[in-house]
Amino acid sequence: MLTIHGVPLSVHTRKAIITAILKKIDYRFEVVIPVIPGNPPANWGTLSPTGLIPVMEDGDFTLADSTAICLYLEKKHPASPVLPADVKDFGRALWFDAYAGGTIFRHLVHPLFVQTVVGPNINNVPTDKAVVDNVLTSMRPKIFGYLEQQISGKYLVGDAMTLADIAVSSNFVVYQYLGFEIDRGQYPKLAKYLRDILANAALQRALADEKPFVDQMGLKRDFLAAA
Repeated sequence: MLTIHGVPLSVHTRKAIITAILKKIDYRFEVVIPVIPGNPPANWGTLSPTGLIPVMEDGDFTLADSTAICLYLEKKHPASPVLPADVKDFGRALWFDAYAGGTIFRHLVHPLFVQTVVGPNINNVPTDKAVVDNVLTSMRPKIFGYLEQQISGKYLVGDAMTLADIAVSSNFVVYQYLGFEIDRGQYPKLAKYLRDILANAALQRALADEKPFVDQMGLKRDFLAAA
């Protein structure tokens, strides 16, 4: 059976899990909580050369990096594809996956998560409000504005859920877990898009599985009621 190692709140771990669920792949989830405070398990360096999550084990084959895992699962289990057949849509799906990890996560979700969760709850460092305010005033409008322009239907690419939707929505799950909202008046297409995507059965299952951890951390889940 496939094993996915990671942290329930992780944007990247969730991406691999949702892909496995969409493809109806039996998997086991191994929680690697010690990764958060920087004290990984003894064998973590072998499993993850970078020390990052997630990591997948498929028999004797080990693979790190969420995108690599998703592409591996796509190739091995082509049913219920998460990448479009059309070459241009294929390219756009990969672009949005890269944008989600390289821009949305790095410049919006990660700094907010560090300031509101990791700092005060794990490292005993108070939230730096100036950092939070800077992210919200400088980066958020650029990211939200770009996505608002790109959304033209139920999905970011084509007429079915793809890796683009999985990657982008996974970031916004964490963003909203932290208590931040999406202004429906200013970004109506983005708000509706996320409500529709979060209603998907695969996402609902993944989010239900991580609920105990979210509740333990005292994070927000009320936004899911609208999905």
